[in-house]
Amino acid sequence: MRIIHPTQIRSLRLKAGLTQTELAEAAGVTQAYIAKIESGKSDPKISTLEKISEALRKATPREEITASQVMEKPIILVKPNDKISKAIKLMESHDISQLPVIKNSKQVGSLAEETIIHQISAGEDMFKLVKERVEKVMEEPFPTVGMEAGLDIIFPLLEHNLAILVLKRGEPNGIITKADILQLSTDYRTISEVRKKQ
Repeated sequence: MRIIHPTQIRSLRLKAGLTQTELAEAAGVTQAYIAKIESGKSDPKISTLEKISEALRKATPREEITASQVMEKPIILVKPNDKISKAIKLMESHDISQLPVIKNSKQVGSLAEETIIHQISAGEDMFKLVKERVEKVMEEPFPTVGMEAGLDIIFPLLEHNLAILVLKRGEPNGIITKADILQLSTDYRTISEVRKKQ
């Protein structure tokens, strides 16, 4: 848990919509003590700061993290008529394992490393396969969300899909994978702390 500095208490208390009395009750201290800390007349112990920090954390509403803050851009993509060898090179050079297949600014399919491996293990000649066009082996398109979609929408989709495309005005603008979500911290994470990618 992050311990806040005494000088931050007043601003964070106001942001949480708490009175000094309400914060004091939640932290197990007196209102007079909170007043002294906020005015700089008292230097609280670490243990007291921990209690106040926890009380503020619980009282502060979390800012909604949206797809636009989490997504990666630009989108690394392939077209249906690109060769599979190009897709493999793109995945290797960008250290990714899946690509959306896009034609005329619309997603028409998806391609993943596991799809290519499955084709080879099913009997396809590897050297012939890489010369084929992406459209021959591409699978269903990734699900899509809008720029303002929240984590409550993103998490369930990523449970069953390798990636999600983020649309802006109906066109792909970014991509979110499981790796992007795993980078998010769950404690004291606010929009201002998330990477700005708009």
